[in-house]
Amino acid sequence: MNTTEASAKAAGETLLIRGVEVPVVTSTIAQKDLRFFVDNPRVYSILRVDGEEPSQADIERKLLEMDHVKALIQDIKRDGGLTDPVVVRAQSLEVLEGNSRLAAYRGLAKSDPVKWGRMKVRLLPADIDESLIFALLGQYHIKGKKDWAPFEQAGFLYRRSKAHDIDSSKLALEIGLSKRKVEHLIAVYQFMLDHGDPDTTKWSYYDEYLKSSTIRKARLSQQGFDNLVVEKIKSGEIARAVDVRDRLPVICSASKALQKFSNRAYGFEDAHEQAVEAGADSTPYKKLAKFRQWLARPDVEAALGHAQGETRKKIHFELDKLAGRIEAVSAKLNPKKRA
Repeated sequence: MNTTEASAKAAGETLLIRGVEVPVVTSTIAQKDLRFFVDNPRVYSILRVDGEEPSQADIERKLLEMDHVKALIQDIKRDGGLTDPVVVRAQSLEVLEGNSRLAAYRGLAKSDPVKWGRMKVRLLPADIDESLIFALLGQYHIKGKKDWAPFEQAGFLYRRSKAHDIDSSKLALEIGLSKRKVEHLIAVYQFMLDHGDPDTTKWSYYDEYLKSSTIRKARLSQQGFDNLVVEKIKSGEIARAVDVRDRLPVICSASKALQKFSNRAYGFEDAHEQAVEAGADSTPYKKLAKFRQWLARPDVEAALGHAQGETRKKIHFELDKLAGRIEAVSAKLNPKKRA
């Protein structure tokens, strides 16, 4: 039993990680002696896209540039210290949880090295199992409410899956997500790596791209479709993630527009316009059908029927207006019926 474990047992302190009671010691340590954890998903996502391990100075510099760390500096300064201690592995003194807080302390120490020289820490045993470390990070940042972005969450799951050979079923149980969700997050992260797009702000584009069953059919039928779409996302021709979600499936639903788009005869805008003209955009129909289904629900009819007084008058007014509008639109869509 090492010193950390002995002290923890004596104090009776433990941290529950995936059902395992891990002994811990709460203490203070000189922040200059602490080390950033290079496998932390946030660090990994911003600095290890080229596969090279960053230096401690690189990590500190990059974290201090981030807006959330700048805000954290002000919060810590206002509070006079940490609300929650950072979680550190004994002996190596790697900050497993709290790298942004360490960067904030380093930033504060530049102006007042005495006041911000020591940090409150929670020391874990030096020989803690690697799987428990990643389970702990998952508890904080995926099941918990801390501030990892979806790209960072996916990077965490990717690392667990690939580097530590943990299958998606086990990850799902470990993290508390569905197996399908875990596999999707890993697939999107892998897709971005495979297509050389490390831009974390583009995560939602590829998330939507891999979600759509309509797009999936086009990917299977059109050679080089993935490369084409990635190129248009990178160039800004596909300007928003919502365009991937709402407009690209419309193109994929119209065979002529899809073919022209795939062979580069049409750009994104032209392909979408042709697809809409061909009747591929079913958005208006879907909205109309959804409203009809809502109005036909027994609970909605009962709620409208129970309305009294001024509210009942307003409902009658809206229904009369709606009936008139339906008749007018129907006549425009079906001139023969009007005649």
